[in-house]
Amino acid sequence: MDEVLPGFRFYPTEEELVSFYLHHKLSGTRLEDIDTLIPLLDIYDYNPWDLPQVGGAESEQWFFFSRQQEREARGGRPNRLTAEGYWKATGSPGDVYSSQNCVIGRKRTMVFYVGRAPNGTKTPWKMNEYKAVHSPPNPQLREELSICRIYKKARNITVFNRRPSLRDQDTAMPVINHPSPAESSLTNVASIRSFDTGTAHKRKQQHHQPTSSNLS
Repeated sequence: MDEVLPGFRFYPTEEELVSFYLHHKLSGTRLEDIDTLIPLLDIYDYNPWDLPQVGGAESEQWFFFSRQQEREARGGRPNRLTAEGYWKATGSPGDVYSSQNCVIGRKRTMVFYVGRAPNGTKTPWKMNEYKAVHSPPNPQLREELSICRIYKKARNITVFNRRPSLRDQDTAMPVINHPSPAESSLTNVASIRSFDTGTAHKRKQQHHQPTSSNLS
């Protein structure tokens, strides 16, 4: 993966992961841009704590494309063993929705255990595996490729579907400007929020301006 400049952060939503990145990867388009951000690898060849080095960016989450295993393509169960442990699915798969409330993908959550089942030790490492759904009228799951999001258990369940907070942006750290499903752009990926202090001061004065009722 190409070197990511200091200060850049990658904060895609689930909708963007499926409808933009996974869609273009499956279609073979925009690969030069997308492969710079999300490398392709066999996720089970690595323990989760080794993946941040492969991802190439200091972050709180890392993204990878992963191909369907041969045994899974033949109808078998996927082999989720790594050198030092295994990934275990938790809960039932859930749907990923677009902003138009259409199902565009499927999400499965997994937890990493050190050791071998059934005596493994649970760790804070988690994975979200996303797969795309064919567009209607044939809305079947596309199994050949998935996006995996690797992270440690978050304190806030919504942390991965947020944008950087205004406080973070006020520190003048550049933030990747993510493309919308309509492909707003990957060519202008860095944006810094500017704050118009003059306008803010004017609004503050208007807010505190006494009304006629207060003067009477």
